[in-house]
Amino acid sequence: MMDECDVTRLAAELAPAAALLREVKLTSNITKAAAELGIPQPTASRRLAALGDALGTPLTVPNGRGIRLTRAGLLLADAAEQAIGVLGQGVRRVREEIDPESGHVALGFLHLLGRSLVPGLLRDFRAGHPRTRFSLVQGSRQSIVDRLTSGDIDLALVAPLPAGPSLDSVVVTDQELFVAVPEDHPLAARPTVELSELSSEAFVMLEHGYGLRQITDDLCAEAGFTPTVAFEGQESDTVRGLVAAGLGVALLPAFEPHPPSGVVEIPLAPRVTREIGLVWPSDRPLPPAVAAFREFVRNRTSGDHSLPLGGDHSLPLGGAGRRTRSDSPQAAHSLPLNGRRRP
Repeated sequence: MMDECDVTRLAAELAPAAALLREVKLTSNITKAAAELGIPQPTASRRLAALGDALGTPLTVPNGRGIRLTRAGLLLADAAEQAIGVLGQGVRRVREEIDPESGHVALGFLHLLGRSLVPGLLRDFRAGHPRTRFSLVQGSRQSIVDRLTSGDIDLALVAPLPAGPSLDSVVVTDQELFVAVPEDHPLAARPTVELSELSSEAFVMLEHGYGLRQITDDLCAEAGFTPTVAFEGQESDTVRGLVAAGLGVALLPAFEPHPPSGVVEIPLAPRVTREIGLVWPSDRPLPPAVAAFREFVRNRTSGDHSLPLGGDHSLPLGGAGRRTRSDSPQAAHSLPLNGRRRP
């Protein structure tokens, strides 16, 4: 049986081969893996063989013209991948500790937020931090949250806000949702619509994994019905196009400066909003540049949901405020992201 000293010794032997194991996992080819690391192929083969001998089991087996990792090799490659990620974060923190202004932020966000909210935040932050670099990642809510949890991105702007002990968040803004209907729809001339009135309608929705899909499903359930889904898409513009073609109705933020041709947006009664928030991992330290951007956003919101968000894209940050409809009878009501009405 292997004791703790043996484990420590073998872990030390694994360290030089960690990057090699990761490349072999990615390429299934020892020659390509060696070339990626800039070492001779025979050297790479000897390292893997020596490590397998030390562990008492081979790490690779032939697979056609390439190789594949054994079960033991895969286990070690997964551990090596995690270790390299942790070391990379450490190197990054050291570099940014020396020069915080030259840091890098990987920001994930929903497609709908890429027209106004994200550009406005980046513009205003970089006015005071011109050397900070950003990598921008767009996707569904679920994919963004998964990448945040795994460490692929540093911060995320999503709705609804995810729950979990390893994530913290702050609400950035509220965004009103409307019923989008074809312009010749019987409801198109109505000043407001109650969600229960849509129980017999065909819906055009975003796919599962998108925040608006979850919110729509929850709202309909609260109204006492399960929506009939006629079409599913991955982009709100596609959803609007299907609505304009008369193929269904949808719950969407307003499209600014006005709805596209063939679509009418009707406020819900009572008024419905979703909360958009900034999310970050609570179980690992943030590099200085990431922490600086998080604090910038927190200071801008000040806990009052004050950052404007003009439907899909129009109102820039620092403008006259978020969209409201104070002249509508439903303006005194809203719906937070958990699908429960509040006064």
